[in-house]
Amino acid sequence: MYFDYLVEIPKITGKIYKQTRKDVTYVHFEYAKIYKPEKKYNIPKRTTIGKVCSDNPEMMYPNPNYLKYFPEAEIPDEKSSESRSSCLHIGAHIIIMKIIKEYGLEKMIADIIGKDSGLFMDLVAYTIIEENNAGQYYPDYAYNHPLMTKGMHIFSDSKVSDFINSISIDQSVEFLNKWNENRNFEEKIYISYDSTNKSCQAGDVSLAEFGHSKDGSDKPQINYAIAYDVHNREPLFYEEYPGSIVDVSQLQFTLEKTKSYGYKNVGFIIDRGYFSKANIKYMDKCGYDFVIMMKGMKTLAQELILSNKNTFEDKRKHSIRKYKTSGITVKGILYPSDRKERYFHVFYSTKKHAGERELLETKIDRYAKQLEKYKGKVVKKSLETYEKYFDLIFHDKDEVFVGARERTDVIDREINLCGYFVIITSEEMSAVDALSLYKQRDASEKLFRGDKSYLGNKSFRVHSDESVDAKIFMEFVALIVRNKIYTSLKDKMQKDDKKSNYMTVPAALKELEKIEMVKRLDGIYRLDHAVSSNQKKILKAFGIKDVTVVKKMAEAISKQL
Repeated sequence: MYFDYLVEIPKITGKIYKQTRKDVTYVHFEYAKIYKPEKKYNIPKRTTIGKVCSDNPEMMYPNPNYLKYFPEAEIPDEKSSESRSSCLHIGAHIIIMKIIKEYGLEKMIADIIGKDSGLFMDLVAYTIIEENNAGQYYPDYAYNHPLMTKGMHIFSDSKVSDFINSISIDQSVEFLNKWNENRNFEEKIYISYDSTNKSCQAGDVSLAEFGHSKDGSDKPQINYAIAYDVHNREPLFYEEYPGSIVDVSQLQFTLEKTKSYGYKNVGFIIDRGYFSKANIKYMDKCGYDFVIMMKGMKTLAQELILSNKNTFEDKRKHSIRKYKTSGITVKGILYPSDRKERYFHVFYSTKKHAGERELLETKIDRYAKQLEKYKGKVVKKSLETYEKYFDLIFHDKDEVFVGARERTDVIDREINLCGYFVIITSEEMSAVDALSLYKQRDASEKLFRGDKSYLGNKSFRVHSDESVDAKIFMEFVALIVRNKIYTSLKDKMQKDDKKSNYMTVPAALKELEKIEMVKRLDGIYRLDHAVSSNQKKILKAFGIKDVTVVKKMAEAISKQL
């Protein structure tokens, strides 16, 4: 990230170096030298602090590293709060403010952050409305939106960068403690726990490590997980941990963290990536129930499916119409040393069968075409990928690849398993209850999809551990608010029994952004036009049934300005 203002390139002999790449000249600063005894010379440690202005070679556009190594440097002042658009978008701001007040987030953040709490909440709103987490664009957002800062002051991107770097991990921990302290710990809840990873391209970020990227990225990454209460439909807490740690290894630490917040009467809904004997035993030890999709014990899953195949699929009493699926429940143990009886729910879906069958057939057709290319050649590369579905034939003498025969027994077995899946629960329940609980993972998965797609957080645009901690903290607060927007809109559609294309979160925010205040010759901001019918329906989802509420909030904004 490079700021949009210019500073003079530091003049420190022997410490400043320039390097030109693709017509851009970068300025590097040598901040240390490390002596290597075995080589008997120093190795310089350098970092990029800016890029040279093309019109003035004595000036550069700095980045956060410049602020880190030259904290006393003079930088341009913030924009004047008078420098504001004559047209302000207020609709999305109104509902975000309403949710913030209902959750008590305003006071909570003020107690933790202090005098800059308004800027913190403005950055949360910016992240949600603009679907972006890049600090350098915040002033553009502030220019035409109401703000929560004192006097609606517009801060520069450099102030935003300094502020983010000033947020400590102690403050994020304090927030999570406050957010979780007043829960009803006697209430039985199920927590959906899921993780993702985010690319981190820069700097001294200790958590950024190469791992198993879920989006195919080859950059260092940070793992990020959320625990989501599916009963109350709220995010509870988040975790950040090194990118090289796999999901299955992290779960036991999460269980301990859950206990530390005071949650006792809890079940976990977890994906197949967390399945291991050690994790099952640890959940038993903590007294936590679980709902989990089977993985890693394919033989057991196949045995369960094949032993119950053709016993429930076409029977009405096993039909689960809500999900267009059929299901049956059987008891058993997970592994030979398991001391507890578990509940295995076997499901079949005709739609899932058709999709999986077509995917299998397409894969085999593709493999067959690829193998045709190797006929008559000495194949140097491994063909192990194809051996599961084909018997490969080679000429005995010169190892020339001759052809392949389909392994129809293997293919037939996979076809027999198409459309089936197994969910395991520790608590006794029906197949329909087990599937309904697992389907509630959709909420946490939508959180991650919203986080990466709609909050602009596919990667971290930061250069230090402190910045990463602060960004994740801010992002989690934004997720709390955005999740409430999502559930409110969803409840409204279910109540009306009608799906409207403007009732998704992005579409609703876009529609609300059309509610505008305009400053006329007298210098006073006023609503520019009436609230539309679609906007009224969206506002009703948040309990705003009377448009005079919008007028009053607009008047309050006008007075502040």
